[in-house]
Amino acid sequence: MKVNKHFSISILIGTSGWAAIVLIMMACGSSSGSAGKKVFYYNESDGIATLDPAFAKNRSIMWVVHQLYNTLVETDKDLHFVPALARGWDVSADRCVWTFHLRTDVFFHDDPAFPGGRGRRLTAADVVYSFNRLLDRRTASSGAWIFHDRIDTTVGGAFQALDDSTFRLRLSRPFHPILGLLSMEYCSIVPHEAVEAYGKDFRSHPCGTGPFRLRSWEEGQDLVLLKNEHYFEKDSAGRPLPYLDAVKITFNEEKATEFLLFRQGQLDFINEIDASFKDEVLNKRGQLKADWQGKIVLSVGPQLNTEYLGILVDSSNPLVQRSPLRLRAIRQAINYGFDRRKMMLYLKNSLGLPAESGFVPAGLPSFDSIKVRGYHYDPKKARQLLALAGYADGKGIPPIKLLTIPVYSDFASFVARQLEDIGLHIQVEVVQKSLLLEETAQSEAPFFRGSWLADYPDAENYLSVFYSPNPAPPNYTRYKDPGFDRLYEQALRENDDSVRYDLYRQMDQRVIDAAPVVPLWYDEVVHLINPRVRGLETNALNLLELRRVIIRTQ
Repeated sequence: MKVNKHFSISILIGTSGWAAIVLIMMACGSSSGSAGKKVFYYNESDGIATLDPAFAKNRSIMWVVHQLYNTLVETDKDLHFVPALARGWDVSADRCVWTFHLRTDVFFHDDPAFPGGRGRRLTAADVVYSFNRLLDRRTASSGAWIFHDRIDTTVGGAFQALDDSTFRLRLSRPFHPILGLLSMEYCSIVPHEAVEAYGKDFRSHPCGTGPFRLRSWEEGQDLVLLKNEHYFEKDSAGRPLPYLDAVKITFNEEKATEFLLFRQGQLDFINEIDASFKDEVLNKRGQLKADWQGKIVLSVGPQLNTEYLGILVDSSNPLVQRSPLRLRAIRQAINYGFDRRKMMLYLKNSLGLPAESGFVPAGLPSFDSIKVRGYHYDPKKARQLLALAGYADGKGIPPIKLLTIPVYSDFASFVARQLEDIGLHIQVEVVQKSLLLEETAQSEAPFFRGSWLADYPDAENYLSVFYSPNPAPPNYTRYKDPGFDRLYEQALRENDDSVRYDLYRQMDQRVIDAAPVVPLWYDEVVHLINPRVRGLETNALNLLELRRVIIRTQ
């Protein structure tokens, strides 16, 4: 059935729902929850570019896509993989064939793309369609890399619908983190009818199976989601999820405005504490100041994000050949030459952990700060390394340029000042993010600021950054170590978690010893929450989970 792509959203909702909609939209005007409707408010200062999961490449898009769609599997708050659209799965002995058994009580949102406007039941064919769409060059999805060089297309295709409720995935070789990939928002399941009906406008006409459905989206103004009354999940007491009636997202770009609205009770939470007001809210130990206790809730937990400085180590690159950073002793001296703990205390109000272990962050089960030894502040050791490299007290060593982006300039300057004390002259150059990304991708930045936010909860995601066959991204440093590569490939074949974790740690230690990176800190999820909100739990992926959120009404 051909559907006019400019259908009004009111058709989707239906006339009978307008009374409830009016009440909810009245509630959206203030956080008091008038008419007893439970509405969750948050601001998205980064904006939202699309509601199409095939382009869920950043946090702001992931958060809203997570409300609208579901994946085969998902992670719980402890990063364990649990069923979602799939009620269970089987794995072949060679770990190459994964068979997922789907729920049979899942329906897509009502939408004009379907006959009669009623959402149909999800089937295995929808999974096949959604994954093939990711790989289709015409889609140009930023998530196509998920299946690149991992799936077996030789026997009947990598994606197969064995029947309406059985989906089969064939891998070209074992890849233990496959469940992590399938839990990403890129792998959300979409119906072909909506994609075909709306074409490019599918970005603003989402149709999923998630706990919320789109009510309205005024780009740059606000976005409103309504509870999916036909959502399939229930809580342990048998009550249908979600508990909320609606979610309203605003798009104020200024963090100061966002904080003001939060103080006034017009927002229910803030993600991260901006530098402009962190000292007003927190003491240097990362605790709420007395004036704020009882008025807001501070929620802090591990986040799978490593902030670091990267160093280009490709010996065939002329930029590396001319740089003192080609010497491992210089790279190690930088790692020893500044105080991460002091940096976290004064610049981060102790929110985050100093990265004194490996590149793999705290929060992952394989993390072990005893078995992976990183760098701590030791200026004496740093000076010894400079002398070993032939630059005693820094004499004769040329200035080293460090590229960073504006929001991290204070951290770069802190490192530069401390390295000056050991004889290294670091020139901090602040550039726009787009330029830094371009130069690191083209191996034109010998020394640069970077961060690695986990795509999925497995240390392999971090160690892939140093696997030599990988291009930039993710291997921005162009690190190459045959011994590391062998361990990496062995880990991909290993089914025993304890053995695989040991391999991960061996790889992490090799990287840290070679020092193509200078780990700065392991990030933490930091939320400021309105006391009227209950059940908003943090997770290490910093995924906004609203299904079990309760709003306490007055």
